[in-house]
Amino acid sequence: MSSEVHGRTTRLELDDQALREWEAVVLDAGPDGIVLDRSAFYPGGGGQPPDHGVLLWQGVQTRIAGVRKGDDLVLIPVEDDPLPPVGTVVRGAVEDDRRSALMRTHSGLHLLCGVVFRDYGCLVTGGNMEPLSARMDFDLREVPAGFKQAVEDACNTEVQADRRIDVRTLPRTEAFEIPDIIRTATNLVPPEVQDVRIVDIVGLDTQADGGTHVGSTKQIGRITVAKVENKGRGFRRIRIKIED
Repeated sequence: MSSEVHGRTTRLELDDQALREWEAVVLDAGPDGIVLDRSAFYPGGGGQPPDHGVLLWQGVQTRIAGVRKGDDLVLIPVEDDPLPPVGTVVRGAVEDDRRSALMRTHSGLHLLCGVVFRDYGCLVTGGNMEPLSARMDFDLREVPAGFKQAVEDACNTEVQADRRIDVRTLPRTEAFEIPDIIRTATNLVPPEVQDVRIVDIVGLDTQADGGTHVGSTKQIGRITVAKVENKGRGFRRIRIKIED
């Protein structure tokens, strides 16, 4: 799998989701942020928030509070932290607890999506996450009796099944030949994207997705369905929590 490049930055986290530290060269640094030639900071997208972390250089630490996508992938330093000069070799480090929790949560949402699609045939209409808590909205007109507990039980059965979670990239035409590859009510893959990243919970759920994930469903941990809400027009919001 070849690394994706965003602007002047090679994105390392999409190929190696376990990577937490790496070396890079500063290409730009100023009031708008810092641009590196290589980065494993996930910039956010698909409901997954951006990573936090640090850059270490010449005995100095610059804390990274977020990432912005534009023409370049721009790291946002904590206000008043020092900026490394252009050309400086830095060591980047992603905050592990946050990233690992978000990976578990994101994979948990895919598992939830797979269970609800398989058992109830419902498409996703929205979603969002924070570390170890998340919500996903579904086009579900009627809520069957016992729905909340049934979904929770089915999710945890799939967690215990320890299904492998594979990530690969396919040409767009090949990706869209996979049945039900888009689980959202609206296709969110822009037409200009010709290489589509696929996240596959083997035997349960295969989706186009750009986020970071754990390697198997057992690594997600226990899923608790905290609440099922009626958001109007037949849309239902399922809120989940991830536990050890």
